[in-house]
Amino acid sequence: MYRPLMKITIALLALQFGAGAMAADLIVSAASSLINAFTDIGHEFERAHPDTKVVFNFAGSGQLLQQIAKGAPVAVFASADQETMDKAQADGLLEAGTRANFVRNSLVVVVPNDSTLMLASLNDLAKSEIRHIAIGNPESVPVGRYSKAVLSAAGHWNALQPKMVNTQNVRQSLDYASRGEVEAAFVYRTDAAVLPDKVRVAFQVPTQKPVLYPIAAIRASSDKTVARDFIAFVQSDAGTKLLQKYGFVKP
Repeated sequence: MYRPLMKITIALLALQFGAGAMAADLIVSAASSLINAFTDIGHEFERAHPDTKVVFNFAGSGQLLQQIAKGAPVAVFASADQETMDKAQADGLLEAGTRANFVRNSLVVVVPNDSTLMLASLNDLAKSEIRHIAIGNPESVPVGRYSKAVLSAAGHWNALQPKMVNTQNVRQSLDYASRGEVEAAFVYRTDAAVLPDKVRVAFQVPTQKPVLYPIAAIRASSDKTVARDFIAFVQSDAGTKLLQKYGFVKP
């Protein structure tokens, strides 16, 4: 799943040192949970803009922000939370007037499809049968921050710490659950839908803040016009339909 990411990383490094992709390439850094939907959107955008090649860099939102802050030649940034985009804005990395919320998601706990465990709430994660729980690193992964917030509010965070398996992004948590390497995992509903034959949703987790995804153009990019066009396409009827295909809903 992440082999293409290696190619993107090489492309980013090449660009950073002046040897990389063609001028017509539009580099989009997006949260891992957007892999499927944005891949489709990229294909459709290229059909409408044949002179542009969309190059995606998918990873945890915090990791992507670090890359942008260090000068990676990114034109568009799509985060899975407001906090990461707020940081980007506070650091002066965003092109003014381009930030917008484009989809909403929800937090769920999944278990392997063949699991016999019946989980109905956060309280059930304390069961002795639950030995490992995959969770995105709260320091850099939005799904981890959402998960930590609800667990802390419910008084479970400290007690469940010994069971926590920190991951680099939501898709890694999903992979662990799909392979049965953890008994439960915190992911987004859209991620659970990607592997319906490998995982099942045990229960939905209400969050204090809505899971809203913002998108924006990067101020340092030389591709601002095309970046604005891409953001507009993501918000268009065509883009919305592709996002809804993968379970995202309007903000």
